[in-house]
Amino acid sequence: MNTVDAKRVLETALICAPQPATLRELRTLFNDALGTDTLKTILLELQQDWALRGVELVQVATGWRFQSRPEMREYLDRLHPEKPPRYTRATLETLAIIAYRQPVTRGDIEDIRGVTVNSLIVKQLEDRGWVEVIGHRETVGRPALFATTRQFLDDLGLQSLDQLPVMENPAVQASVLEALGSGGTLPLDEPADPAPGDHPPVAEAVPSVPQGSETEPVTGPSTEDTPRPSDEEDVLAPSHEKPKDADNGTPESLP
Repeated sequence: MNTVDAKRVLETALICAPQPATLRELRTLFNDALGTDTLKTILLELQQDWALRGVELVQVATGWRFQSRPEMREYLDRLHPEKPPRYTRATLETLAIIAYRQPVTRGDIEDIRGVTVNSLIVKQLEDRGWVEVIGHRETVGRPALFATTRQFLDDLGLQSLDQLPVMENPAVQASVLEALGSGGTLPLDEPADPAPGDHPPVAEAVPSVPQGSETEPVTGPSTEDTPRPSDEEDVLAPSHEKPKDADNGTPESLP
């Protein structure tokens, strides 16, 4: 099979695919007659063929897919006026902390944000497929370690976490994720200064949690000894109902 025919097969398969296709899956189209390097070359050529169109071929965390360009969103929204679900600032900040500092426990998130983490926020992120438990830290209570998923990268159109802009302030990180998810412009050159009352920068709030730190205890302030004020966005239950969190012993706001 020549390159032109192979390109047509790949183009058709990717346009019809309901989800990103991996190189291994694409090789089955040709009964493994084409090697991985050859496939990559053809995919890059196909990517160039679509460079001036409203749809682009991109590589995300789980494979290759066709998707509309961000500038086309204004027009596509007229066909589908349904607005995507909006997330609270507390939810976006929690997601940003997990994305930038993973793996982290709920105690780590609370140390950075300065408020108790609502279990409904974590469950919302898990149900969305953006966050998952990847293990437990070997310390008192063995709290769960949270990390982002490949679905999270796919939804943001990223191949890896290395493509996330480097930001220190959790509030700014939340704005970055919100802009990425909506196809907006990222504040890469001029990061916003924290407004009065914003939470402190991550670097000052708690030491970073490196990969592979499951066996290290939390070195930040103890979540068992230090009561935290409740964030208005996080609190959904009356103040007199505050059961204990099984992970770290902190009071959590649950209905």
